[in-house]
Amino acid sequence: MAENCSHDCSSCASNCSSRDKKSFIKPLHEGATVRKVVAVASGKGGVGKSLVTSMLAARANQLGYRTAVLDADITGPSIPKSFGVHEAALGEEGAIYPVYTREGIQLMSMNCLLENEDDPVVWRGALIAGAATQFWTDVVWDDVDIMFIDMPPGTGDVPLTVFQSIPVSGIVVVTTPQDLVEMIVKKAVNMAKMMNVPVLGLAENMSYFECPDCKKRYEIFGESKADGLCKQYGIPAGAKLPVDPEITKLADAGEISKVNTDALAEIFKEIEKAKPIGE
Repeated sequence: MAENCSHDCSSCASNCSSRDKKSFIKPLHEGATVRKVVAVASGKGGVGKSLVTSMLAARANQLGYRTAVLDADITGPSIPKSFGVHEAALGEEGAIYPVYTREGIQLMSMNCLLENEDDPVVWRGALIAGAATQFWTDVVWDDVDIMFIDMPPGTGDVPLTVFQSIPVSGIVVVTTPQDLVEMIVKKAVNMAKMMNVPVLGLAENMSYFECPDCKKRYEIFGESKADGLCKQYGIPAGAKLPVDPEITKLADAGEISKVNTDALAEIFKEIEKAKPIGE
């Protein structure tokens, strides 16, 4: 037990002997089924977590898995736009129903609940964390094989609440090829260890630019560190995503499912091997 323990585990990240992680797991809605949950996280914002989340969900759906995305980035939701979803979620007393993409992926995001997509969410931390939990407990997720959670940046209230309240099978860490990348990865990996959640893969976004004419690759944001970081931290799979205007174009047009996701193949294999909920 940590020194000066307040005995309030709900607001503490210490991995002490008195903590029973299972006791904090929140139940799904009685009409919902989810078999596996994968969180996409980073120790820093602006690295492309939502892009990687969307691409992993698109790949899962294309491979025949019943797929869902829980957008836990409450104040900066972007998942619906990537899939071209603009309609509001419907609900009734005690239940919210997910919105479906054209491809059949189930979504829940704060943007699906706001009167206007551009309205800001000006809430304090406890309310934001509570909303992320409600997307798990109050949404009637329909027979989901793999759920991806798009996490907000950092290691604050929402990531802590998600890891304590939702039975996460593993995380995928997203980063970029910059000098501070090791610190970003270390924060995310250490949080995963504290929460006893395995790191399944590392996706390095903006890893290189490939000239469309000569096909030569240029590491315009610095030398790739993905392979070394995977080896250093024992991460089983890595991926290098290019700087590609076509990806941005498709995401802005709500057609992220048309992006080639082959670069994430090795990470997805680790997701397939991750233990389902309850195992």
